[in-house]
Amino acid sequence: MRLFSTELKFNTSYLFSKVPEITLLFWITKVVTTGMGEVFSDYLVKQINPIVAVALGGLGLLFSLLIQFAVRRYIASIYWLVVVMVSIFGTMAADVIHVVLGIPYLVSTLFFAAALCFIFYLWYRVENTLSIHSIFTARREFFYWATVLTTFALGTAWGDLSAATFQLGYFLSGILFSIMLLLPALLFIITRNYAVLTFWFAYVMTRPVGASFSDWLSKAHNVGGVGFGEGSVSLVLTFLIIGMVGYLQMNQKNVRRNLITPQQEELLDFKKSIRTENEKVHN
Repeated sequence: MRLFSTELKFNTSYLFSKVPEITLLFWITKVVTTGMGEVFSDYLVKQINPIVAVALGGLGLLFSLLIQFAVRRYIASIYWLVVVMVSIFGTMAADVIHVVLGIPYLVSTLFFAAALCFIFYLWYRVENTLSIHSIFTARREFFYWATVLTTFALGTAWGDLSAATFQLGYFLSGILFSIMLLLPALLFIITRNYAVLTFWFAYVMTRPVGASFSDWLSKAHNVGGVGFGEGSVSLVLTFLIIGMVGYLQMNQKNVRRNLITPQQEELLDFKKSIRTENEKVHN
């Protein structure tokens, strides 16, 4: 038995994925981060100059992405920091298109949907996969985060389209999108097929679910909300995120390792050395 274990360690190695395993806690954390990003974005643009707020959101996103790309494996605190910053900046981007440029929510929703399809097309054409279980190269990670950012903007515009343009209100919109979030989960559980399609559809839906319910809790009574206030709701959701991410970090949950052969590892090292040499030549 010991000999077998030694041979297994000798003949294989692991690549750590840069994204977490998909569990129930992943989806709960995702919904909470989307809600927090929605209300905190609204709170921030009301407290300081909107241009400064958007600039700070963009810088925060850039800084968090640089840290995420610098690490070699999934680290819960860093990964979810990026998700929070994407949520905040994605909300700002969607709001700028509507409030500043005056573009209707229907148009912005269709635009972000088209942009998401285009990113998926490029990702699949270059990598021949859209699976999140193979995010262990910088290029695949770039496609992943470009997709995530676009899904947040799409979800924000879609949620506003439902609540404002279609006048369903925040609570009913939250219920509607919750049902739409559960549909792909049921499809996957029943068929055990369409994993990539159901994941990304559900991922898009988490944005309007979290945003709709957080808006419902934070907005004033005269616009259909409960009236707790954006600052208070942002603070409560922030503490929830800290608690969940802290649990994931301390228990090392949601870490995925991708088993590869020595030949695959050598090929990756060879490609990396070629890129390094090319960079030296260009420099």
